[in-house]
Amino acid sequence: MARFFCPLPLHTGDAVSLPPSAARHVQVLRLQPGDGITLFNGEGGEYAATVTRMGRSDVDVSIGAHTPLEREAPCAVHVLAGITANERMDWLVEKATELGAASLTPITAERSVLKLKGERADKKGAHWQAVAVAASEQCGRNRVTRIDPACSLADWLARHPATVQTGLRLVLSLSVGSQALKTAVQAHTHITLLSGPEGGLTPAEEAQALAAGFLPVSLGPRVLRAETAPLAVLAALTL
Repeated sequence: MARFFCPLPLHTGDAVSLPPSAARHVQVLRLQPGDGITLFNGEGGEYAATVTRMGRSDVDVSIGAHTPLEREAPCAVHVLAGITANERMDWLVEKATELGAASLTPITAERSVLKLKGERADKKGAHWQAVAVAASEQCGRNRVTRIDPACSLADWLARHPATVQTGLRLVLSLSVGSQALKTAVQAHTHITLLSGPEGGLTPAEEAQALAAGFLPVSLGPRVLRAETAPLAVLAALTL
């Protein structure tokens, strides 16, 4: 059954009009009054719903039973991802959502090919959030990975100093002496993961992270692409 994100208060028995993005998707699928769909609003569980009216650009539904079903990972992982080239960043957001990332902050690192600020950053952020919504609809999650506004590593660290850190902080590193991921993680349930863009973090950026309480970890002897490395960690931690 088709699933749609509907960021509205949902209650059994209510009649609601779907938001524009969901309405367009229903129309593309050529659904008709009487057809069943599944809705979720990111607040927990999902709702059965029935299409009641198809307009030119709007769709009305009746909300049915709520099912308190969650498909979240046992470990909440917050990803700080160095911004990569356009298509690769879209792919990273999509797959990170499928693998259960709780949130993702695009980091404008020194070696990032794509530099974002102002209106362009806002548009990219909205685009990546839409990618995360679509991925949640597809994979069955009833929560949506939150895409935070893009920022520099220094700005993020200033807002999240080591003195108030929650959970474990990890930075993917090729430096000698980095721990194996499995050794560092153990039984933690809240993890912040920092991963660089193409070319990795600079030594200065990595030093900033270490000073802020991040532990350097390694994924082994192979060097993974910027969009692959954080997904490998998510797969190891959340599946």
